[in-house]
Amino acid sequence: MATGASLPGFNSPAVGFEQPFDMLHACHDRVQRMLTLLQRLRAYLRERPCDEVARQAARDVARYFDQAAPLHHEDEERHVFPPLLARGDPEVVALVRQLQRDHVCMAADWTAARVPLLALAQGENDAFTAEDEAAFDRFAARYADHIHHEEYRAYPAAQRLLGAEALEPMGREMARRRGAGGP
Repeated sequence: MATGASLPGFNSPAVGFEQPFDMLHACHDRVQRMLTLLQRLRAYLRERPCDEVARQAARDVARYFDQAAPLHHEDEERHVFPPLLARGDPEVVALVRQLQRDHVCMAADWTAARVPLLALAQGENDAFTAEDEAAFDRFAARYADHIHHEEYRAYPAAQRLLGAEALEPMGREMARRRGAGGP
């Protein structure tokens, strides 16, 4: 099994903060790649004993969801959701409220999924239990549904509401929180 850094197609084309919605989509691509890596790790451990390759994959998944995913959620909470709540139609406002609840639930789902993943990564465990597997399934399913609603409904609605002049400061702020330069 390859770890995240060597998965075929793992590296997305470079997307810069000057196009913040492209960056948000790229983050979703990385989430999906990390969820695929988690699925591959689970299959790997069903077929063979735990080894350093498996532990490294667990570390890769944990690092992504500990560091990058929370920043992505904050991007949405700061830049995508507010204009939709302020100026969106009632259906969009209801969707955004659900997406905000999803963020809270996904954080709780991650807390449950993180424990067995870190135990494996740190050599404290060599396999996942049925309960661990259920936590991973819950986490992945909620993310998949969440991404679908953002990509097909929330992001397009936000882009219609936000003018081009809003994108540069949005991208700058996203870059600043990550310690990157910015446009």
